[in-house]
Amino acid sequence: MIIIGLGNPGENYANTRHNVGFMVLDRLSKSWKSGPNYLYSDINISGQKVRLVKPLTYMNLSGEVFKYLPHDDIIVVYDDLDLPLGRIRIRKDGSAGGHNGIKSIISYIGQNFPRIRIGIGPKPKEVDAADYVLSDFSSEEFEKLRKVIDLTLQAIETIVSEGIDKAMNKYNSVQVD
Repeated sequence: MIIIGLGNPGENYANTRHNVGFMVLDRLSKSWKSGPNYLYSDINISGQKVRLVKPLTYMNLSGEVFKYLPHDDIIVVYDDLDLPLGRIRIRKDGSAGGHNGIKSIISYIGQNFPRIRIGIGPKPKEVDAADYVLSDFSSEEFEKLRKVIDLTLQAIETIVSEGIDKAMNKYNSVQVD
C-alpha cells in the first residue's frame, strides 16, 4: 500500500492549510528518503508494509508522481475547502471537487482511487480560495487540526487493517471539537 499526502514543498508552506496531507504523513514518519520528484518513507501499520509518499512537484502537479509509482493500492490524503475544520471524509473514489492536486492525479490515473479529505473550511467569503489554502492555521485552529490528524491516523490504521468500508462507517460522521 502507498499513502500519498498532498502539499507543497518548502518551509514557507509547512503550516499552510494546503499542506495537511504532508502534515499527516509527517506524524507517521520523521525519516524521509528521496525518490524521483518525491520523498518517501517505508513504515509498518498493523503489521503491513506501507510506503508514505510526499510529491515534491507542488500541489497542482501532484499527479506526476505516478510516472514513478504504481497506483493500484493507494490512498491519497489532502485538504478540502468544502469540509469544515474538524471533519474528515473517506471515499473510495470521486471527482476532483475543484482541488487542483486531485485534478492532476485524475489526469494520470482516473478518479477511481481511495482518498481521505481533511476539512480546512469554511473559507471566509471575502478571501480568495488560493490565498486561503496557502494561509497558515491560527493557533486555535492548529490545536483542533492536531486532533483531526490524530483521527486521520486512526482512520488510516482502520483502512489498512480492516478495509475502507469499515473506516468510512466509523469516521465519516465524526466531528472533532
